[in-house]
Amino acid sequence: WPACGGGGCLVIDKQSERWYSPRVEQEVHLVRWGHFGTPVLLFPTAGGDAEEIERFKMIHVLQPLLDEGRIKIYSIDSTAGRAWISGEHSGEYCSLLQNRFDAVIYHEIVPAIRNDCRNDAVEIVAAGASIGAFNAVASICRHPDVFSRAIAMSGTYDLSKYLEGRLNQDFYFSSPLHFLPGLDGPALEALRQRFILLPTGEGRWEDIGESWRIANALGAKGIPNRVDSWGPDYDHDWMTWREMLPKYLDEFA
Repeated sequence: WPACGGGGCLVIDKQSERWYSPRVEQEVHLVRWGHFGTPVLLFPTAGGDAEEIERFKMIHVLQPLLDEGRIKIYSIDSTAGRAWISGEHSGEYCSLLQNRFDAVIYHEIVPAIRNDCRNDAVEIVAAGASIGAFNAVASICRHPDVFSRAIAMSGTYDLSKYLEGRLNQDFYFSSPLHFLPGLDGPALEALRQRFILLPTGEGRWEDIGESWRIANALGAKGIPNRVDSWGPDYDHDWMTWREMLPKYLDEFA
């Protein structure tokens, strides 16, 4: 990777891959920023795509950590999130797509990240805001063999409102709030070795009750977690998340 200027800093390496996934019957887009360090899968917000975090300046505020080779950031399209918020699909279809999206993460995205890191066993940090936080928590709860930590900012964790009371098996297995109470055995023991951070503001459009609800579900099963309130001056907005994520990745990476 080339140096920039005379100070020896590194240009942020960016790579993009696309492929067709039969699991979701559409194209998957994976983008990576950085050249070395802890891999971080950063989920977009509900309607976002793989490059949303760059447009909203998240990559800019993470540049010092990227330059230092402490993190590599990966992101993908919000395939299931777009379906949930579009209003064009049934709750049953969205639930099925959410479950298939998880399969894409585990069977396609994780191997691609590990191949890029040249390490078949490297553990990944899951992160995201809003519905991206839901995906981060769901990923670590379903796959503690892969994800080491989750940073779930300003999360929305109960998507059952889209089902109008019609819960189904796909939704159950996709939603940590619903499957955690029944989780047991080796999967639970593995998850108890992980850590989930739940930072949230309490300003406009925020609902800290969502974070406490998932925290209570995690805590009831002995899964390490922490809710961090940033107070009433922090809204449900990119300005908040641009301040949160560099702080926590600086601690974790």
